[in-house]
Amino acid sequence: MLLIQNAMLYTMEQEQPIRADLLIDAGKIAEIADAITPTENMQLLNARGLCVYPGFIDAHSHIGIAEEKTTDPVDESNEGTNPITPCLRAIDAVNPMDSAFHNALAAGVTGVMAGPGSSNPIGGQFAFIKTDGRRVDDMIVLAPAAVKVAFGENPMTNYGPNGNIPSTRMGIASLIREELFLARQYFDGDCSEPDFNMECYRELFEGKIPLKAHVHRTDDIFTAMRIAREFGLALTLDHCTEGHLIAEEIAESGFPAIVGPSLASRTKDEVSRSDFKTAGILQKAGVPVALTTDHPVSRIQYLPLCAALAAKEGMDKFAALRAITLEAARICRVDHRLGSLAIGKDADLAIWDGDPLQIASSVRYTIVNGRIAWENRAKNA
Repeated sequence: MLLIQNAMLYTMEQEQPIRADLLIDAGKIAEIADAITPTENMQLLNARGLCVYPGFIDAHSHIGIAEEKTTDPVDESNEGTNPITPCLRAIDAVNPMDSAFHNALAAGVTGVMAGPGSSNPIGGQFAFIKTDGRRVDDMIVLAPAAVKVAFGENPMTNYGPNGNIPSTRMGIASLIREELFLARQYFDGDCSEPDFNMECYRELFEGKIPLKAHVHRTDDIFTAMRIAREFGLALTLDHCTEGHLIAEEIAESGFPAIVGPSLASRTKDEVSRSDFKTAGILQKAGVPVALTTDHPVSRIQYLPLCAALAAKEGMDKFAALRAITLEAARICRVDHRLGSLAIGKDADLAIWDGDPLQIASSVRYTIVNGRIAWENRAKNA
């Protein structure tokens, strides 16, 4: 057991922090109280003067798949030989030895949605994993967690120049629609002869996981929503770069947005309107919003900075923090375990020496599954 004493707890269940002790037992938050009497079997951590937050969540990344290397970057994000690859599983590509996992822990990021890139109209299955571990099987919270679909420039430029479909936005939508039509036919039948490709969509058609749509431009956002409605599927609007231009329409749809990477350069026409104001405009319109670095497009350790810049450009500060904690967990469908400090939830915590949205603040401890996974030895000495 680990007892965190004298802490200022930012639960994310409520806006105002509380001063209390927090007890961790068997990897879960077991008790939160004004004062918990320590016993001999408890490890003590005095958090006086420190701020305790739930571990931060990046709702869209390619960590461990597009690996960070000192010389030769390794990117296995896309199976560029076939535009329709629903069977690809992120868990078969994530390398926990990627140094980005260490950087994530040092920034208080304890959970990530990791998965394929956006070269294919249907790219495969995302997984929600924790950032501490050496074996991906032990890091999984939810897998599959979403089915990746992609609209816009990336699929067009990956296949069109080779004379293959899709070379247009119409081609992308057609391929996705045809595949989902075949999947619906399969599940409407008796499924007596299981089809490996179709079984990849089972959780999607059962409503357990969403389509995870790579969309930047307004027309791509509308196309993704149109297709999701046609097939009665859940959807997240990932990147949602021009979402601020159609905030009311997105709010009316009920679909959440995962906004970013706003910290990245505008390298393509479809991201020319990228701006940190997008998250705040969507949030104030009533859209559930999470934030993403899209690691390694922006490096994962800058997730708190992205929240700070979103707040600077108009997003409510508490909403910005929830966009990398509880709201992100809800959008990723893991809020029964993560995203807030509550009894019974996983003990994944980030202990800061100040406000995470202030650039001078530092993480002192990162706790995953009740264990100190990273410690700022320079400042804790």
